[in-house]
Amino acid sequence: MEQNAASDAAIPSRRLAMAGHGGIPLVADAWGDPEAPPVVLLHGGGQTRHAWGDTAATLAREGWYAVSLDLRGHGESGWAPDGDYSVDAFVRDVQAWVESFRVRPVLVGASLGGISALLAEGEAEQSLCTALVLVDIAARIERDGAVRIIEFMQAQPEGFASLDAAADAVAAYLPHRKRPRDLSGLARNLRQGADGRWRWHWDPGFLAPGRGPRPGEEPLRLERAARALRIPTLLVRGRLSDLLSEAGAQHFLSLVPHARFADVREAGHMVAGDRNDLFTDAVVAFLRSIEPGAGDEPDAWSEPAGSCGSG
Repeated sequence: MEQNAASDAAIPSRRLAMAGHGGIPLVADAWGDPEAPPVVLLHGGGQTRHAWGDTAATLAREGWYAVSLDLRGHGESGWAPDGDYSVDAFVRDVQAWVESFRVRPVLVGASLGGISALLAEGEAEQSLCTALVLVDIAARIERDGAVRIIEFMQAQPEGFASLDAAADAVAAYLPHRKRPRDLSGLARNLRQGADGRWRWHWDPGFLAPGRGPRPGEEPLRLERAARALRIPTLLVRGRLSDLLSEAGAQHFLSLVPHARFADVREAGHMVAGDRNDLFTDAVVAFLRSIEPGAGDEPDAWSEPAGSCGSG
């Protein structure tokens, strides 16, 4: 799609709200013209709708209607009163959001958001979306990487005394990422309690045993969903990721031979946060190559994509 002439101007966002599965309130931010083809951004577990950096605004400048959603139990969306954070609950929320659009959207999902998008599309009787972008997630993932993520999320149930303490914890967890001096972005992913401590902006019940999803569960189900994909698909991997290995990415590409692949240098599992510039470039290039509504003819655009930021 052609870039808007006002590409250098700030693109304001507006807040959206709707009901997900079971009536749970879901909150999102939107950029761009609501009449433009929509792109829905779904963050990973333990993150919020602010995880995408400048990606959404860039997509709006490219002529898309970009919507970044807080998943249930995360950010400003509602917590599940029944504690249902199963994969199926997230999939149903995605289905509800997709059905709210006049035309089929593109789905961009990282980690848990990607699993939800893959299952929503791959298990649908009729295609739900125009195209699919999976960010550092596939049918097969590395168990050690998944355990490391969960251990980090569970490490500070009492919260942090300050934003600086939270930033120190993130820096220790992500040593490849430079510690920011401006902590305003980090503040949007935490909430300050009445006791003055800062806690991650998600429901602790999300990781309760038997309640929430676990990375790597039901790999055969994910494989079946991947094989069923008939729409344009892009897999984006962080080259430093300990969750999605090169072998895991190649296995997905064998399941979805028409898919494109971008391997983002200097990025780990949180690709959009580590190298937002390269990640956004890969997504924009993919979206420019497809025509909205042409999701049933992958052969027309399926030349293999190279690594992003190679060298």
